[in-house]
Amino acid sequence: MTAIVYRSTKTTLPGLVNTVHLDHPLGVAYDTGTHFVHFYARGSGLYVISVGLTATEKKSGALNDWAIRVFGADSIENAINPVGSTVNGVWRPGLYFLSETLQGLGNSESDQRSSEQSLRLLVERLDELLLYIEPDAHGLNAYSHKTRELLILACTEVENTWKHYMRITGATPLNGSDFTTKDYVKLLSPLYLSEFEVTVKPYSAIAPLRPFVDWDANAPTKSLNWYDAYNKTKHDRTSFFGEATLRNCLSSIAANLVLFSVRFSPFPLLESPGTLAPLINQLFSIQLHQFNPGTSYIPMLQLPANMRDDLVCGNTQELVQPWTVAPLKL
Repeated sequence: MTAIVYRSTKTTLPGLVNTVHLDHPLGVAYDTGTHFVHFYARGSGLYVISVGLTATEKKSGALNDWAIRVFGADSIENAINPVGSTVNGVWRPGLYFLSETLQGLGNSESDQRSSEQSLRLLVERLDELLLYIEPDAHGLNAYSHKTRELLILACTEVENTWKHYMRITGATPLNGSDFTTKDYVKLLSPLYLSEFEVTVKPYSAIAPLRPFVDWDANAPTKSLNWYDAYNKTKHDRTSFFGEATLRNCLSSIAANLVLFSVRFSPFPLLESPGTLAPLINQLFSIQLHQFNPGTSYIPMLQLPANMRDDLVCGNTQELVQPWTVAPLKL
């Protein structure tokens, strides 16, 4: 079943204020066979699809015509993923609640908890460094044994996640012995790594970080400046001690935030109970840059037999069916 995505330009639903589309300008819709279904979605940040704002109406005519008439649909396109389908280990907007995210991404709570602990230790070390180094134009280029230690730890964790993805895709190393960035760069597109943008909130002097945006298969190590710095200072501290800068530490931490968000969803970092989310929120915000709405995951609803025929809007969370998880392919 194929959905359509579009920009909503009006709200005409009974019982709703006529400005809902301003906060939720993206729309997703599909045809169940008996009814049309529409979800409102955010138009920025993490582009949350709100099953709490689901409109349904008995099917009559064409889906596109319904979307135009009821929601003022503009720039209509077909969604890439079939309704109710996800890709193993690759988060996209459309997954929000913990239980459906674990199921839809093929993860376990223990996997997520282990990764949260590793990430927490990295962010705590960064937070401690920021007590001693001010990340202004001069401080970002500061380096020390502590920054080198953090850079090595952070990039080792990045490699650990890259290897996880190599395993679940069944990939084999190009050189026949161990994976390198020539292998890992293949993850750039299927994981949507270049979309993620991390802002260091307390420090306006630091430009938003997109740690994978320049990753290039023609120079898979050197095009990641922070990772290239890690390789140099790890193997030859005497010659490359100065590469272990605070700037590169920040980028490597941002890379870990991105990879966690892809594998487990960004919402455990931002909204979950416990100690990790407050720590992350103190320092960072995460959003998608140049996001393609067509790559969203579209919840499949099982509508009841007595579903109303008129145009109504409500919360359909309990009607969302388990996701069909497709394998990740490189």
